[in-house]
Amino acid sequence: MSERRFFIFGAGYSGKAFARANAQHAPLFGTTRAPEKFEALRSAGIEPLQFDGALSPELSDALVKTTHLIVSVAPDEAGDPVLNAAGDALKEKMPALEWIGYLSTVGVYGDHDGAWVDETSACRPVSKRSVMRVAAEQEWLKLGREIGKPVAVLRLSGIYGPGRNALANLEEGTARRLVKPGQVFNRIHCDDIAGALWHLADNNLGGIFNVTDDEPAPPQDVVAYAAGLMGVEPPPEIPFETAQLSPMARSFYGENKRVANKAIKAAGYRFRFPNYRVALERMWSEGNWRDGAPRSPMRR
Repeated sequence: MSERRFFIFGAGYSGKAFARANAQHAPLFGTTRAPEKFEALRSAGIEPLQFDGALSPELSDALVKTTHLIVSVAPDEAGDPVLNAAGDALKEKMPALEWIGYLSTVGVYGDHDGAWVDETSACRPVSKRSVMRVAAEQEWLKLGREIGKPVAVLRLSGIYGPGRNALANLEEGTARRLVKPGQVFNRIHCDDIAGALWHLADNNLGGIFNVTDDEPAPPQDVVAYAAGLMGVEPPPEIPFETAQLSPMARSFYGENKRVANKAIKAAGYRFRFPNYRVALERMWSEGNWRDGAPRSPMRR
């Protein structure tokens, strides 16, 4: 088998987690809009390239040899930025391409009043950004059919991990316990996003996969559990109706569903962090909840 070469459009938080899990040290390129982020990508094991909506010669050269393409760029009013810039290249100038992974969101399901949804459930997106996601998913799946390559759409729930979690929020004094009766959210640790991506890429598997934990839970419970691990008082509960929230934050609470993950398990993937308790306990015990670097447990 010829050497695999990976390319990530939008190598942000999840892309860096994917790179950290690159056990075989396969060549890995990734884009950012900001050149000042190049060093952080290099530190994660990613060869950085700039993508600002147009294909540069450097990007084109890297894509020619790419075997596995990962797309982690959100669509906008003009459509999918990667397809708009590189759609023709994908069809005509990527002879080595074997597989495409597209990172989407469980927001495409919209609101289901707390009921369970799976990959066969109807997409009823509420927010404009989720409407655009549904359209982008369809475009990527269509492209896969046109070029005869598997496309895996990974619908992600709320992403957390080192630096982005209730432990870090408590330490920084930004944690809040908003209470909206009956509200639950699924979550996914960034290492499980990486693990699912590697599993699907290793096997060149296509399809739609909910990449999410096993346990949708009220958000205030997660904060309380983290506070218990840290031995600190949790912040007081705040009724959702009176909470000061940004329009985007409030929109998340307008969608309530429980997301099932049978398809990715059926494909052979096993989660490292099946629920928030396992993940918070691991991050706390290893001291890497804040930014990935081991730290001494917080003292208050």
